[in-house]
Amino acid sequence: MKNDIEDRADIELMVDTFYGKVKESEILGFIFDDIAKVNWETHLPKMYNFWATMLLHERTYMGDPMSRHLELSERTEMSIVQYNEWLSLFYATVTDLFDGVKADEAKMRAERIARVMLSVIQGN
Repeated sequence: MKNDIEDRADIELMVDTFYGKVKESEILGFIFDDIAKVNWETHLPKMYNFWATMLLHERTYMGDPMSRHLELSERTEMSIVQYNEWLSLFYATVTDLFDGVKADEAKMRAERIARVMLSVIQGN
């Protein structure tokens, strides 16, 4: 039986597993590696903080992800295709690793984030 997302170690497992899938994605991998040129050593801890803030109420994330995504959308296509892939990989990661209230909350928050980001990028 799978456990729910309970602590920082669970967040790190979720984030590391998810971004491992993102890196391998034909739809998303090049955006992170070739367009954004993500430094994974700095990006992953930011994502740990982001999700720990969202799910564990740690208040460790300080950032503005919207502006970064807007900038990237000017350099490469970021449409429903990319956001559906992101969301699909995120859902699969959470579902494979966890089961419970926090896991459901993570998927719900990811869906909201994707919807808002896409809406802003498309100018809706």
